[in-house]
Amino acid sequence: MSKEIKEIQRVVDELLVGNVILYPTDTVWGIGCDAENAAAVKKVFQVKERPEDKPFILLVADVEMLKRYVKNLPENFERHLENQERPTTFIFSETQNLPPEVLANDGSVAIRIPNDEFCHRLTRQFERAIVSTSANMSGEQTSGSFSGIPESIKQKVDYVVTWRQEEEITAQPSRIVQLHPDGSLKVIRE
Repeated sequence: MSKEIKEIQRVVDELLVGNVILYPTDTVWGIGCDAENAAAVKKVFQVKERPEDKPFILLVADVEMLKRYVKNLPENFERHLENQERPTTFIFSETQNLPPEVLANDGSVAIRIPNDEFCHRLTRQFERAIVSTSANMSGEQTSGSFSGIPESIKQKVDYVVTWRQEEEITAQPSRIVQLHPDGSLKVIRE
């Protein structure tokens, strides 16, 4: 069994018991948990010292997993995925199977299908959405690299992923777009 496979299984085990993780994503290092576990989501708010009215992004493995959480996915959604030039988070207004803690005040949810091998394998193995929020205190600058994450964050999470800690990357959050039921897009953050 490879080191990456062992690490993914360890992370899945942590998520299954409601723990909060610190992990590399397709954009920046993130704080995460099982998106379906309301108590775990509340712990992420506490770690970040983030107001509970500011929801998080969720990561899913693929379109099939996305359908578990989104009602009435527009027919042209997969075409939008194919046309991405960088990581893009989609905001969906019609949701299902998610606790209120991960939803915006209007009931919408922000979800991304990461184009990153580690995140893809993790979400596939876990078989559920994972919370993904930048590894910083609420309102402070985000570092894309593990070395730039505040020690206070590293100490507050339950598990720190050992994979890709040595990589130095420039922090660039995902592009965020609102996907309307008719399939049209509105850019929220470029």
